[in-house]
Amino acid sequence: MMGRGDGPGAGAAGGPNRHVPVLLEEVCETLDAKRGGTFIDGTFGAGGYTRAILDSNPRNAVIAIDRDPDAIAGGAALVAKAKRRLTLVAGRFGDLDTIAMSEGFERVDGVVLDIGVSSMQLDEAERGFSFRNDGPLDMRMERVGPSAADLINESTEAELADIFYHYGEERRARAVARAVIEARRRQPFETTKQLAELVASLIWQEPGGIHPATRVFQGLRIAVNDELGELARALHAAERALNPGGRLVVVTFHSLEDRIVKQFFAARTGRAAGGSRHMPTTFVPEATFEAITRGPIVAGDLEISRNPRARSAKLRAGARTEAEAQEPLSAIMMLAELPQTAEKRGGRR
Repeated sequence: MMGRGDGPGAGAAGGPNRHVPVLLEEVCETLDAKRGGTFIDGTFGAGGYTRAILDSNPRNAVIAIDRDPDAIAGGAALVAKAKRRLTLVAGRFGDLDTIAMSEGFERVDGVVLDIGVSSMQLDEAERGFSFRNDGPLDMRMERVGPSAADLINESTEAELADIFYHYGEERRARAVARAVIEARRRQPFETTKQLAELVASLIWQEPGGIHPATRVFQGLRIAVNDELGELARALHAAERALNPGGRLVVVTFHSLEDRIVKQFFAARTGRAAGGSRHMPTTFVPEATFEAITRGPIVAGDLEISRNPRARSAKLRAGARTEAEAQEPLSAIMMLAELPQTAEKRGGRR
């Protein structure tokens, strides 16, 4: 459930051989990178997709974006090697259309988004993303703003339960939230180990199953970085930024992300509209995308055997039509918000 499914085996941009982008061939083929043009890699990470796009056609140019200052610094070698064909920008992919404009590109020919956290972030204990390596409870991709420790130590029980349940899909969210409140009264949470051990004491790990803290950590990470909100904004930004015929390719790693992407494409290709004998057909705006994939593309057995993190990856894509970009879909934006379903008692505990 981590996203940016990088694993051992391939060269990172200017770094050690640690990162394998998931569905790399499928991304390039669906993006139609061989045709030549200007592309946006909204989640640069270790540069895997960017490098493949640049290699697909000597005329290709890439605007690569990443929130993480470490990724920006690590990409310097690839920027130098690509000369003027690669522009690496520190920013959020939810702003990809304005970033492209600021770099002199009113429209682009393709956008690829690989959602979630990278293996580089998971592997560095000091970033606080992983429950497997003890470190500060941080999780901030940009290293600024409220951290996971801030959320854990300052949110109400109801707020924490909502985060764990809706963003982490943790069934025992209320019990975990209650235990967090009790534990922090004795000692504030500062490290990933503290939180992981507390969760493990409450949730039984099934043989061969995921670590008990997996879903809680996922929920916290999504909340800290507003990951679903950024995804929803990025989909609409790509719609505004793409030339007619330009491709939008999105790789997701868990159901929350995939639901947003699936429903966005359904709405923008017209597949979500229509009537029935009970409900009349309503006005349907002109489709802004044509479907490229009839359902998700997933990794094959060979890739999964080489990179187990590819197991949960789903690729969906669409081609931009000539229709004008529409206003953001309220239904898609609502999917990215945290539902306020837990009982609220107010105040901080």
